[in-house]
Formats: sequence, structure tokens, C-alpha cells
Amino acid sequence: MKTTLTKIASTLAFIIGGMAVFAGGKVLLGNDPGYYVINWLPLYNYTMGILTLFITAALIWVNNRFAMPAAIGTFSLHALVMLILQAAYRDVVAMDSIVAMTLRLAVWAVILGLMFAQWRGNQAAALKHI
Repeated sequence: MKTTLTKIASTLAFIIGGMAVFAGGKVLLGNDPGYYVINWLPLYNYTMGILTLFITAALIWVNNRFAMPAAIGTFSLHALVMLILQAAYRDVVAMDSIVAMTLRLAVWAVILGLMFAQWRGNQAAALKHI
């Protein structure tokens, strides 16, 4: 079973998770970014970053059966938060936060695409051996 695409997906998840930990952690430690910060958003970013680093990226790396549900859940949670930011905080959310969330969603779409492509490739290879 090939795992090249899932290794790339896991690496991307690790990088995007690390970025969230770094960005959220800076604000939680009192670094003023120079714009209004929605009080729960840095904690969300930090927490999701930690979960991504230590759970989701690891599950993807080892091709665990829970990797795809974890990746879908991560993408879905980011999409929900983006929806909340756009609906409830449209007038106060910083453009940097919207850009960061858009980047996360785009990277997670790529991660899911890589995982799906790897799964399809593995399915096709398995059918050849039947």
C-alpha cells in the first residue's frame, strides 16, 4: 500500500497546526497584534493547532482508520468557525483572522484531496490484485 500522498497530507497538517499554535499562542501570551481580537478566537486557534499537531497529523501519518474522520472533522470545525465569523462577527473580525481561516480551509481541502486520492489509488491497486 502506497502512502506518499498521505505523508504529504500529514506534513501539511503538521505545518498548518504549528502555525495555529504559534499565532494563537502569541496572542494568548499577551502579544498585541494591533487590531481587535475576538476573545475566544486565539484559544480556538491554539487548541485546534495542538489537536492537529498531536492527533490529526499523527493519525494521517500512520494511515489510521480514524485519519479521514479526524481530517473531515477538522475541516468542518474550521468551516463552522468561518461561518460564525462571517455571520456574527462580520463588522468586528479582523481581516487577518479571515485570511488565516481561509488559508486553513484551503490547506485542509488540499489535505482531504490528497487523502482521498491516496485512498482511491490504494483501492485501484487492491482491485488489480484480485
